[in-house]
Amino acid sequence: QVQLVESGGGSVQPEGSLRLTCTVSGDILSIPTMAWYRQAPGKEREWVASISVGGLSNTEDSVKGRFTISRDNAKNTVYLEMNSVKPEDTAVYYCSGSTWDRQYWGQGTQVTVSS
Repeated sequence: QVQLVESGGGSVQPEGSLRLTCTVSGDILSIPTMAWYRQAPGKEREWVASISVGGLSNTEDSVKGRFTISRDNAKNTVYLEMNSVKPEDTAVYYCSGSTWDRQYWGQGTQVTVSS
C-alpha cells in the first residue's frame, strides 16, 4: 500500500522561499508520475508540477521559473522548491502519485504567503 506524506509547509513572506517534501512509503519506482497540486480557499484543486520516474518534469505556467519539482528515487522522496512566492500561491499543497490504474494523494500541507 502506497502512502504519501507531505511536509515543509508554513508561513512565508512574499518573495521568500520554501521547500515542500513528499515522502513515499512503498516503492517510488512503481509510481511513474509524481506531482504536486494545490487548492486555494474557495477554488478547485489545480495541478502545479509533475515529474516522471526518469526525471522529465513540467510546471504550470503561473509558477514556471519560480517552482521546481524534483525527485530522489533512492530516498523515496519528491520535492517542490518554491522561490519568489506570491500571495496567490497561498493554498494547501498536495502530493500525488499516479500509476496506470489509480492515483494516490497525501493529506496536504498548508502554505501561506503573507507579509
